[in-house]
Amino acid sequence: MELHQLRYLLAVARTGNFSRAAEQCRVSQPSLSQQIAKLESELGERLFNRLKRNAVLTSAGEALVQRATRILAEVEAARGDVADAGAQIRGKVSVGVLPTIAPYLLPRVLALTARECPAMEVRLHEATTAQLLASAAACEIDLAILSLPIDDTRFIRESLFDEELLLAVPPKHPLTKKKRVGVKDLESERFILLEEGHCLGDQSLSFCHRHDLHPQVAFRSAQLETIQVLVAGGIGISLIPKLATAAPRPGRPVYLSLTEPRPKRAIGVLWRKECHHGRAAREFLRLLRKACPA
Repeated sequence: MELHQLRYLLAVARTGNFSRAAEQCRVSQPSLSQQIAKLESELGERLFNRLKRNAVLTSAGEALVQRATRILAEVEAARGDVADAGAQIRGKVSVGVLPTIAPYLLPRVLALTARECPAMEVRLHEATTAQLLASAAACEIDLAILSLPIDDTRFIRESLFDEELLLAVPPKHPLTKKKRVGVKDLESERFILLEEGHCLGDQSLSFCHRHDLHPQVAFRSAQLETIQVLVAGGIGISLIPKLATAAPRPGRPVYLSLTEPRPKRAIGVLWRKECHHGRAAREFLRLLRKACPA
């Protein structure tokens, strides 16, 4: 059993297709197929059911994929440890992060990284929660920074901080003149939310529904900054994470705290239990904790 055979196995399992897997692995399709066939011959089990247009894992293949994921993660970790053995940290760390967190938290973390570990390479991947979990489960990223809770026993989860969601309204909105703003004051408002698939939009709706508010969603956007521009232009209102309100911008909305219970989200970091962290990943995790707001 060779390491490259295990890499080919995971590529076929991930793509469901021998040709696409060969493209990803930068080998010819016949060569990849031959290596998979050799692996099956050595193990005495078929690893894939080869259909007309795709390849589907057998039960034996599923078992080997789990083991192969751990083996390759350990191999990469060993290489990282060797690379990091010197006094200065020179390894690489791959970090996945939600787009609603990345531009507001990562500058603090990366500034610390540049100052304390200038030779360390950080690779960033912005994606939705579902995509981050898939990447973390496959050990394609070392760490995922996202919104908790995540109910999945494959991962080690660590809470970093809680963040209030502030009500963003246009500058001359009547709510800016009220001393206290509650959920009942929002009944006739038009909401602007993130697109479906972004957990912040789901969290905003969940908060409203828990307090018997069924908001009229006027617009959805894929970008938090776009939502804030639309709010400032009088198009509607929204719930915005507090970190995203700190940056100065022309024509900014007015941000208000709702009365208790205030909406909030929990920010955390997770990684797959079987993924061994090299020195670079461990150091980045330390800097991430250090950079988080109290």
